[in-house]
Amino acid sequence: MPLTFHRPTEKLPTATSRLTVERWESLLDWPLMGAALLFLIAYAWPILDTTLPPQLTHCCEITQIALWCIFLADYIVRLYLAPMKWVFVRSNLLDLAVIALPAFRPLRLLRLLALVRIFDRHAGAQMRGKVTAYIIGYTLIVLTISSLAILSAERDTPESSIRSLSDALWWSVVTMTTVGYGDITPLTAEGRCVAVVLMVCGVALVGSVTGTLASWMVEKVSEANSTERSSTEAELAHLRTEIAELKGAILELQASLTSPQTTIHHTYETHSEPHHPQ
Repeated sequence: MPLTFHRPTEKLPTATSRLTVERWESLLDWPLMGAALLFLIAYAWPILDTTLPPQLTHCCEITQIALWCIFLADYIVRLYLAPMKWVFVRSNLLDLAVIALPAFRPLRLLRLLALVRIFDRHAGAQMRGKVTAYIIGYTLIVLTISSLAILSAERDTPESSIRSLSDALWWSVVTMTTVGYGDITPLTAEGRCVAVVLMVCGVALVGSVTGTLASWMVEKVSEANSTERSSTEAELAHLRTEIAELKGAILELQASLTSPQTTIHHTYETHSEPHHPQ
């Protein structure tokens, strides 16, 4: 009996793995959003309440570390389930930054950007509605993150002018809108890093708003042009119908005028012929 060798089949990435990743994300979407909100509370409470007892402050820090471990486990599982690892890494650079830099605590709050998905679900099917929802959610979350981060970084510096949450919110709004009054400026290295990130986010926000407004204006102009074009085509069709009716009436009038003349002329020729006797 001849020996037969079977080549082992290679496992190729199929749609099943991709669906498994999507199913994992859909199952943990809301729990991770809740974890992000809990992380925000644990991060913001010691910053906003300076009279918090050391035990509660330590509890908040432990909560942040535990939630960061949850984010790390979620990233590792999704990376394991992804059929193409490098594509997954390139597509989730924000999650990688949240995981890879645990020392920079404000960066972990970027996980809250996942809440924008809630706005996306209720934005409708139109692309402009989705963009508007993303802009609103993006703005609120980034302003919250930057205000807490800059207050945490600058409040303990004697020369800093950021002493309260209102100062931090004012600075965040001014910086994000790229106005830059310069009345409040960060002095620490961590605060300036937050400022750089917020400036980049502000430029992206202004570009998104400008693009959305331009798209809305172009759509309105195209709708007006299409309406005028439709009305013009309807008027032309009406004119063509009237011209056809006029042509038909003229032909009927010509036929009614020419028929009696032909009969009279034929009768006149019959009576005017000479009579030849046989």
